Amino acid sequence: MQIKGHLAIVTGGGSGLGAATARHLASQGAEVAIFDFDAARGAEVAAEIGGRAYQVDVSDAAQVGDAVAQAVRDARGQLRAVVNCAGIGLAARVVNRDGTPSTELFERVIRVNLIGSFNVMAHGAAVMQTLDPLDGGERGVVVNTSSAAWQDGQVGQAAYAASKGGISALCLPAARDFARAGIRCMAIAPGLFRTPMMESLPEETTAAIAANIPFPARLGDPMEYALMVAQIIENPYLNGTTIRLDGATRLPPK
Repeated sequence: MQIKGHLAIVTGGGSGLGAATARHLASQGAEVAIFDFDAARGAEVAAEIGGRAYQVDVSDAAQVGDAVAQAVRDARGQLRAVVNCAGIGLAARVVNRDGTPSTELFERVIRVNLIGSFNVMAHGAAVMQTLDPLDGGERGVVVNTSSAAWQDGQVGQAAYAASKGGISALCLPAARDFARAGIRCMAIAPGLFRTPMMESLPEETTAAIAANIPFPARLGDPMEYALMVAQIIENPYLNGTTIRLDGATRLPPK
């Protein structure tokens, strides 16, 4: 499937991996709709790339459905790609220091990261399956963002790792569900990337983290994530699996 001329929805497109993906897909000729909870940041990136921005809470299924429908109405091209980058990385041990379970935080992370990705994927696929197939029978592709924490969850990452593990576990059954409609589903599990969260750390902390990455011995560039998204969109035989994008790193316990 070609990127040029098609509509791509990118969640979390106002910053980090999502912003890099929105910029790269736009540079390849896609019409990009940014879904972001932060309306100002989403609008800023959309203005930069000639796309459109929609203020969306991905954990709200009704809101997602309305936003997908509006993005499709506003677009010239057909919706052929959905890329889920929206997420939160709140940390807490399973039992807090005061002895109380961190249930509320766990529910919030699952709702945004996992259920949010499901909501956008489902509403996007519902539109894609109504489209005429492209050459080869393909109608669209969904790319969800997992994490290396899916397999290497660190201390305090029970909620985050569970949400990202759910995204990876979802990949194959979703691909099988969508197969009859010619829609692919893939996931990317990034390692340590230079995102706003990482950039907020002291330089010496970042250097210590990068020292554990075999090669290249540095944080990932968000553009490298965006390149992987584009490669997945364009390669019709990539389906139903999670790709780790991490420089061969394996995260230590803490």
